Amino acid sequence: MGDDGRVDLLPGTLEMLILKAVHGAPLHGFGVARWIEGVTGDRLSVEEGALYPALHRMEKRGWLVSEWQRTEHGRRARVYRPTADGSAELQRQVARWEGSSWAVRQVLEAEGR
Repeated sequence: MGDDGRVDLLPGTLEMLILKAVHGAPLHGFGVARWIEGVTGDRLSVEEGALYPALHRMEKRGWLVSEWQRTEHGRRARVYRPTADGSAELQRQVARWEGSSWAVRQVLEAEGR
């Protein structure tokens, strides 16, 4: 954790967070980043240099589909939503994350030797 309270994304979590962000409603890339920051109280930030390649990768894998739409400010933006495969992948990744975080929590809460 940095001095400003921010934490780094753990490797392998960005795609899960993106899938969660677009699960409730379609979002454009900037909206995905702002949603993640808002939900975490600005403790997690998503850099554009990581976000957009991840969105394109996920679209190629068939987890997301996108279309051009007008934003609330009248700009054109590519809006992403999950496919059925993307929703299933989100469930898999959440289950894996919950299992891993449970195991790590057990170690951290264990009595020292």
